Amino acid sequence: MSPAVIFNIHLALGYVPWLLCFAAYVWPRLRSMEPAEAQRAIATLHSFRFFGLVFLIPGAVGPDLAPGFASFAAYGDFATGLLAMLALLLAARPAIFWPLVVAFNVVGVVDLAGDYYHGVVLDLPGHAGQLGATYAIPILYVPLLMITHVAAFYLLARARRRQLAAA
Repeated sequence: MSPAVIFNIHLALGYVPWLLCFAAYVWPRLRSMEPAEAQRAIATLHSFRFFGLVFLIPGAVGPDLAPGFASFAAYGDFATGLLAMLALLLAARPAIFWPLVVAFNVVGVVDLAGDYYHGVVLDLPGHAGQLGATYAIPILYVPLLMITHVAAFYLLARARRRQLAAA
């Protein structure tokens, strides 16, 4: 099997265990929490996305990793992580917290969708070995990030519906 095929299998199967774990353990808990608490839990996970800057460190990735991929992934993760941290720091101020929750989720989804797009356009599977130490990020971490963004948007919509119903 070629490295590109293995990488694509890893990408696809990376979602399966996270979805199973999320459905069994995380989702029931998030749904039972107050909306702000659930969003804080999700923001806590995403606050670690500053780690995406590792794509810019020579030696952590190979010299032939497409620069367009590495830069977009690194700075998109960094921006998402900073917005998530700001949301956590300002959780006591709902007028600021909620827009930051929306912002880090929008920026995060755009980042991940852009990473997938760049990965296809720049043939990332064909250069998977250039990911070096960062190989685990798209395989293990990105699926959980995307799943939690979807959950965050669902929880935001649910909270909004409840507000409208109460009014």
